[in-house]
Amino acid sequence: MLKPFLVFSAVILFEIAALTPTSTLAAGGTPQEPASTNPVRPTAASQEKAKKMYAMDCAICHGDNGDGKTDLAKDMSLTLLDWTDPKSLGGKSDQELFNQIRKGKDKMPPEDASRAKDAEVWNLVIYIRGMSKNQPAAPAAPAAPAAPVAPAAPAAPAAPVAPAAPVAPTN
Repeated sequence: MLKPFLVFSAVILFEIAALTPTSTLAAGGTPQEPASTNPVRPTAASQEKAKKMYAMDCAICHGDNGDGKTDLAKDMSLTLLDWTDPKSLGGKSDQELFNQIRKGKDKMPPEDASRAKDAEVWNLVIYIRGMSKNQPAAPAAPAAPAAPVAPAAPAAPAAPVAPAAPVAPTN
């Protein structure tokens, strides 16, 4: 009777241990895969740090405002996304952005773990996404002009109605 209870308890403990978040570094010091969704909640201080990190490491190519239109990008023949456009990052998950920052992409160098902790990179993802906030959405394509409608003819005035003649009662 006690044995099934102990087995059940062990299974529950293993489940809880599997669900408990761990550090991004394993005991041996090797990096683990980061969380699939952004695990950090931004604070004013973390976003200020992300802004400084962006200014030091990213703005030279991506621009101070994130539009990707810099002299260095032109000189390197790079076509970068305009992060001020709300649609530019719409198809990318936070995990994809994290991986591109951490591992690099094409000519973009990786952000080494010794320079930025995972939480700082996650905050940088939030900062980059924020570049398109409060930006006007791109105007929709103008609709085709409607066919002109001819003005309606003025209505003829109604003829006055004559009062009905009184009817005499019949017996």
